[in-house]
Amino acid sequence: MSFASSESLVEYGSRRAIITITAIFCALLEIVDTTIVNVALQTMSGNMGATISEISWVITAYAIGNVIVMPMTSWLAQQFGRRNYFAASIIIFTVFSFMCGSATSVPQLIVYRLLQGMGGGALLVTSQTIITESYPPEDRAKATAIYGLGVIVGPTLGPPLGGYIVDNFSWPYIFYINIPIGIIAAILTIQYVRSPKYAEKTKSSDVDWIGIGLLAVSVGSLQYVLERGQEDDWFSNTAILVLSIVAAAGLFFFIWREMTYRNPIVNFKVLKNRNLRVGTILSFVLGFGLYGSTYIIPLYTQQLLGWTALQSGMLMVPAALATAFMMPIVGNLIKKGVAPQYLLAVGMTLFFMFCFSGYSILTPDTGRDAFFGMLLLRGVGLSLLFIPITAVSLSTLKGMEIGQGASFTGLMRQLGGSFGVAIINTYMSRKNAGHRSDLVAHLSTDNMNTMQRVKQMQQGFMAKGMSADAALKSSYKSLEYGVMKQAAVLSYMDVFLMLGVMFLIFVPVVLVLIRRQKSAEPVDLSSAH
Repeated sequence: MSFASSESLVEYGSRRAIITITAIFCALLEIVDTTIVNVALQTMSGNMGATISEISWVITAYAIGNVIVMPMTSWLAQQFGRRNYFAASIIIFTVFSFMCGSATSVPQLIVYRLLQGMGGGALLVTSQTIITESYPPEDRAKATAIYGLGVIVGPTLGPPLGGYIVDNFSWPYIFYINIPIGIIAAILTIQYVRSPKYAEKTKSSDVDWIGIGLLAVSVGSLQYVLERGQEDDWFSNTAILVLSIVAAAGLFFFIWREMTYRNPIVNFKVLKNRNLRVGTILSFVLGFGLYGSTYIIPLYTQQLLGWTALQSGMLMVPAALATAFMMPIVGNLIKKGVAPQYLLAVGMTLFFMFCFSGYSILTPDTGRDAFFGMLLLRGVGLSLLFIPITAVSLSTLKGMEIGQGASFTGLMRQLGGSFGVAIINTYMSRKNAGHRSDLVAHLSTDNMNTMQRVKQMQQGFMAKGMSADAALKSSYKSLEYGVMKQAAVLSYMDVFLMLGVMFLIFVPVVLVLIRRQKSAEPVDLSSAH
């Protein structure tokens, strides 16, 4: 497959502004929809008469749809033309947003979410490619900063927006709000976005249907395992065990197929570019931290502090604003020649400081003000990570390679988030059990302090009119609740520490890897430098 284009895709003036805004809104639509549903699960399960376990398939189905399409995005854009494919993806996403809101049963909703996710999978990667190619090489850092606003800010917008809609309207509107934006974006895409001129398309007889099947089965199975593993007790569950084997075997044969087939749907040869190889690893780490932290903070504030979804979502807004403020600054720093590895090292250090702050401040009743400083560190740290990672990944790619590279980094960021949430859930569950066991070991009837505490609580309950026996039972229940809450706090602290240590370990790794790469293959965001 060759990329034959003498015509530049660089845009200027109002046309570039319209294309940029369209692409950003499409990226936001896709990302916000990954988190907006989380806060509505309780309401949806009540309205549809389903359990939380059943309704959570709404999240799993969307994620599976995403990861199946992402690696094929560059190939599909070549087959149908980037503009046509992007517009079709927006329309599919919009139509199935309406269908999701109109669903009357859980199976219906799950199928519609899968199809919505397949439409959305293209939006994120293609938006990045469109924005990157709409700017001249010397302004690529600025383009990355603009795109980064959607990727980094998007996950934090979902919970507060979903909470507001559920509290003030009804759950179908979390899907209906996509419709007007989708219609406008589709019209603007058809009107303004241009497609690169590809030298050839794959003939229908040469389409790698086996590769497509292996990709769908392997990546879909992997995503299912990551989404459902902890809830289904991992490999003690037959379905999880079987699908893990299917995912591993499928990925092996898929990679072998794509490396040997004459018309692959995913071009692994682009990974010969060392910049991109380093960037895909760092994209995975970024996804792990971004989605992992976005997951645990609302969980902690809602489960342990008793906040509403809207309150916990609004907590993330200052950090999102800090990211939005820093993105253009980081883009300009890279444009002026600041080495990406130094920005990455600072960003990872700041993310470690954010995690260590979380480890330090968590208690069973932490106040809102305590989160402000740590979340600002997160916001600034993420801005110093996203742009340099994208700069390293895509800077030396040209033509169709940009879309292929964006597919890899987007997929790895998504999988990093999936692995992050799965690992965090498992780690937290096991740490929670361990901490509870340790705490209970110190609460025996032989312990004078414990019995004195029980007696005080019993007297308190009796003062409220309870009998002695009922008051004693309530005292033990209160003690058990206190143990569970303290164990949960300790497990959240452990998660923050784990995340922080992981990012701290990567500080020297980034400096060594990217410095070595720079000597062989310069990270050149600007042809003017």
